[in-house]
Amino acid sequence: MFRQIPRALGRALGGARRSFSTDLPAASTADTTFVDSWKQAVPNIDPPKTPLAFMQTRPPTPSSIPSKLTVNFVLPYQSELSSKEVDQVIIPAMTGQMGVLPGHVPTISELKPGVLSVLEGSEVTKYFVSSGFAFIHANSVTDVIAVEAVPLDRFDQSLVQKGLADFTQKLGSASTDLEKAEAQIGVDVYSALNSAITG
Repeated sequence: MFRQIPRALGRALGGARRSFSTDLPAASTADTTFVDSWKQAVPNIDPPKTPLAFMQTRPPTPSSIPSKLTVNFVLPYQSELSSKEVDQVIIPAMTGQMGVLPGHVPTISELKPGVLSVLEGSEVTKYFVSSGFAFIHANSVTDVIAVEAVPLDRFDQSLVQKGLADFTQKLGSASTDLEKAEAQIGVDVYSALNSAITG
């Protein structure tokens, strides 16, 4: 019974086939048929939007790899970098440090607490990020969305070590699951920050 569904759907759409490539615009024959039928049935009211009306095609993959990587680095309250052309970005991904160069394969990666490095010529700018996501697109554009980020040179090493000691003590004395989870998050963030400053 379920094997018949694709054929039945194909007949219902008039046998229209759509390309699965995101580089090409999707065929809108089903939408056109629906809109025409709607206008005949209810000419006074605009037809509702269908899912195809909200879909946009992905930017085409360039035929050659550009020499620079375009980076957008945003936080909930500000934009750190907007369409900045750089040589490389090193991202603290959950799977480890990930270097992103122009022409990188499209990827979505969750960020862990660590150092985000932006390399532009001989200049390196480092930010400590708490968490977030990186979206690497096929057209050599990378979007980094972080929950919190601070330039690495703004941290005081003695305060970071004190924070790590405090959260380690809280983790040892935690009695509830919530207290343990909060203390573990603090230990993870301060450990990564301490490693970034001392390393």
